[in-house]
Amino acid sequence: MDRRGYFANERVAHPDAEDAPEAATVQTPILRQCRVPVADVCASSGGARDTQLLYGEQFEVLETMHGWSFGRTRKDGYVGYVEADNLGPSSEATHSVCARATHLYPKPDMKQKEVATLSLGSLLSVLSEEGSFAQLASGAYIPLQHIRQVKSVNNDPASVASQLLGAPYLWGGSSAFGIDCSGLVQMALMQSGLNCPRDSDQQMALGHSILGEEAMMRGDLVFWKGHVGMMLDEARLIHANAHHMAVEVEAFAEARKRIGAKEFGEVLDIRRLGD
Repeated sequence: MDRRGYFANERVAHPDAEDAPEAATVQTPILRQCRVPVADVCASSGGARDTQLLYGEQFEVLETMHGWSFGRTRKDGYVGYVEADNLGPSSEATHSVCARATHLYPKPDMKQKEVATLSLGSLLSVLSEEGSFAQLASGAYIPLQHIRQVKSVNNDPASVASQLLGAPYLWGGSSAFGIDCSGLVQMALMQSGLNCPRDSDQQMALGHSILGEEAMMRGDLVFWKGHVGMMLDEARLIHANAHHMAVEVEAFAEARKRIGAKEFGEVLDIRRLGD
């Protein structure tokens, strides 16, 4: 059983969980949302980070014990543990952050001291507009230039990935403040209105394979064992990687040679999205 999607532990289980432990109590999840800029989703209470929630993203909670909530992310169904203090009441998102990063302010005035910094992809509930700012349900203000309606998407995933050029590499990271290879691909696709699982082995099921069949093009996904990147054109790859400890653009031929020799072996597949 893949724990990433197995919505049960030894104490509680989602009604739809298959092969749940006999001692587990079936619980209806409670919908919560991330109330801090970034929150880790961990493999266990206080354990290793698997992925992250961004501000406003929803989390379905089955159980809270000793300060940790067990549940799954609403956007991709990733099961894990989040510190309970990082979660709050859920509300419907109307907008998302479309800039690489932005600030929240206590008043509609950029000279005010910011109260938080949010990443690309954060979700917001906008109540009204005042001048060049939007007021959120939390009472904070955000520049209108940095948000878009959730139903509005960027139709070019590679341009979304490029917004994060230079962002620091972070294992399990999902934000502009730190991101890993599959987190970058997920951000790029989901900001373009495309569903995308979290990890590279799951993402290898997207689209269709063009390995050895035709020239690559913008938006193609290149997979190694445990690593993924996105083509900017037929010759350049953008990827979050530990070699540069950042999101970087490289000539694909050079990256392929280095990665094949030292890190993840030969290319496993190249996937093209859409028809």
